[in-house]
Amino acid sequence: MLVERGVRVMNVDVIGKAYDIAADYLRRTGVIPDHSATNDALLECIVQTFQRGETNQIRLANKAIVKFETARIIAA
Repeated sequence: MLVERGVRVMNVDVIGKAYDIAADYLRRTGVIPDHSATNDALLECIVQTFQRGETNQIRLANKAIVKFETARIIAA
C-alpha cells in the first residue's frame, strides 16, 4: 500500500488483479456478460472492501464475488 503524507492511497495493482480474478469467475459462471466492459458494481465492491482494510487480492476477489452474487439473488 502506498502512503503519502499520511494519506492512504489505493494500490491500483491489487485492486486490478482482484477485479480480474472476480470478473473472470463471474463471466465463466454466466453471472455477468462475457465482454471486456468493466462491471462498475463489481469494482465498487472491491474498492469498498479494500478501503475497509483488506489488501489480499484473493480475499478481495472472493468477498466481492459473494457480495455480487448475493445482491443478484436478492434483486431477482
